[in-house]
Amino acid sequence: MRTSMLRSLARRTSTAGTSYLTRRGFASESAPDRKVAILGAAGGIGQPLSLLMKLNPLVSRLALYDIAGTPGVAADVSHINTRSEVLGFAGEEQLGKALEGADVVIIPAGVPRKPGMTRDDLFNINAGIVKSLCIAIAKYCPHALINIISNPVNSTVPIASEVFKKAGTYDEKRLFGVTTLDVVRAKTFYAGKAKVNVADVSVPVVGGHAGVTILPLFSQATPSANLSSEEIEALTKRTQDGGTEVVEAKAGKGSATLSMAYAGAIFADACLKGLNGVPDVVECSFVQSTVTDLPFFASKVRLGKNGVEEVLGLGALSDYEKQGLEALKPELKSSIEKGIKFANS
Repeated sequence: MRTSMLRSLARRTSTAGTSYLTRRGFASESAPDRKVAILGAAGGIGQPLSLLMKLNPLVSRLALYDIAGTPGVAADVSHINTRSEVLGFAGEEQLGKALEGADVVIIPAGVPRKPGMTRDDLFNINAGIVKSLCIAIAKYCPHALINIISNPVNSTVPIASEVFKKAGTYDEKRLFGVTTLDVVRAKTFYAGKAKVNVADVSVPVVGGHAGVTILPLFSQATPSANLSSEEIEALTKRTQDGGTEVVEAKAGKGSATLSMAYAGAIFADACLKGLNGVPDVVECSFVQSTVTDLPFFASKVRLGKNGVEEVLGLGALSDYEKQGLEALKPELKSSIEKGIKFANS
């Protein structure tokens, strides 16, 4: 039975175009050549993300980079019968080759969060990694769309912006903090509580990408459900603590690598669709923003041929969400300033 199931999946995923993948939300195979580079491709997020991007028919070239271990990942992924050519690059001396000609660069590089690890611990390691990678991006592919997954996103995106400013290559329309996992979780948890089909659910998530800075707007969720204030509060808390839930469940042996890879692939796909001129591609992302008085903020963003076409407003908020918005601002402001200070130190 297992053999027949695998044969069925192989049939559905054969050819570059894949009706299977189209049903999963990826676009069709008739697309221009696009190169995607993944920095940190041999890691816990990087490996499943590499697999998912290999399955995306919008990708014609896939460059996988890490400090070590990438040739094996690239060889493995390259055997999958989809459109893209896969090349693996390892070590700092090969970073430039990995980046040259990239349309989209995805950065999951860095260490994952472990039990007992503070955000400061995470920052001290990942900030330096993101800074050095962005210096190389500014040199080798300054016009690429940059998707930053490396945490803490609230600080690593401002770090990237400062690096690009110093290099004279900063374009706020091309720099994104990937907050899609917050949206994925909010949709999943809401659908379970509202007892609706998760495929039909939409929930905007705004603010930042850590703890209380994550603000799901369940008052704007569709399809609408008559949930109590206690249920909304519990859903909000679970969305904010989703990463901790996974870290604790894995008992120190990992973090939310698989769901983050999925979310990263969804956002990268949206960027590619935007580049290819698909109309009305809207996703939430942490970007340079004037939606609030903070310089960076996550909200709905319309994507297009130049990256950000429009940063959309917050819409009508419930009283609970208004309180949440005011409560998150001090912490988000502090995280942004910390990133800017590090980049300029």
